[in-house]
Amino acid sequence: MPRMNEAEAAAMAQQAVIFLSQDEELLGRFLALSGIGPAEIRGRIGDTAFLAGVMDFLLAHEPSVLAFASWAEIDPAVPAQARAMLPGFQYDD
Repeated sequence: MPRMNEAEAAAMAQQAVIFLSQDEELLGRFLALSGIGPAEIRGRIGDTAFLAGVMDFLLAHEPSVLAFASWAEIDPAVPAQARAMLPGFQYDD
């Protein structure tokens, strides 16, 4: 699988925001955990730190990652690869 750059990773995370917005339960959980309001999402869609948080949220729950991968028609490993290209990523040994 070819590596993606930060712009490609941000685009994937923006797709993840769309995915979340289409699932009331997931969106509600994301908003509760992130502490942001629904109106703030639109203003932060270009913020790579926010997008990294979206990917962290998805990656923390395997069923959510698998549902997103299915929805986006991508390999389930790709969201983790995207997260690695966004700010704040720390590799765990």
